[in-house]
Amino acid sequence: MTPEKPFISTLLDELNQHPSPRQELLRKISEAVGRTAVAYFTSFMYPVMIDDSDTDMIEHVLQATPLDNGLCLVLNSPGGNALAAERIVRICREYSEGNFDVIIARRAKSAATMIAFGAKKIYMGPTSALGPIGTQIFKKEPDGTMNWYSADTIIQSYDELMKKAITTEGHLEPYLQQLSRYDAREIEELRRAETLPWT
Repeated sequence: MTPEKPFISTLLDELNQHPSPRQELLRKISEAVGRTAVAYFTSFMYPVMIDDSDTDMIEHVLQATPLDNGLCLVLNSPGGNALAAERIVRICREYSEGNFDVIIARRAKSAATMIAFGAKKIYMGPTSALGPIGTQIFKKEPDGTMNWYSADTIIQSYDELMKKAITTEGHLEPYLQQLSRYDAREIEELRRAETLPWT
């Protein structure tokens, strides 16, 4: 009995047989840079960010992609989890045997910047942008809107509120009410992500 072909391999085979305009563009990029081009985009408008599930998806794609000439990751993302970004860099380096470049399609912010910095070479166009390094969190506001916040800003505001709550005598309710919006476990996760060593 023949083992069933992995889903990603089947999908890639189908894309190669019926290439989309994006596939054609990736082929042209591959020819131009001399490496196999793979696209990785996350939304700037919706609460979709780099997280650990992306690392598994990228690894599955790279397992099914010939990378004899190396990898060029076409990247566009507002960022997300720094630990996931570190793992993505390790996966890209491992599967490409260190021949790993990045093209910034439009913008790479936060953890996406970390991914770019893990490459041998970064390609950018006149309108491409790299953002500051750090974990970003997409949070829902009391009015229902969604906003991006840096982990550093969240940690600092939490620490400042804790300090005021501890040192203030008397009326503590305003500080306790504001602190109730924070999850101490999330703050510790963000602290770990912010102290991630990059070499």
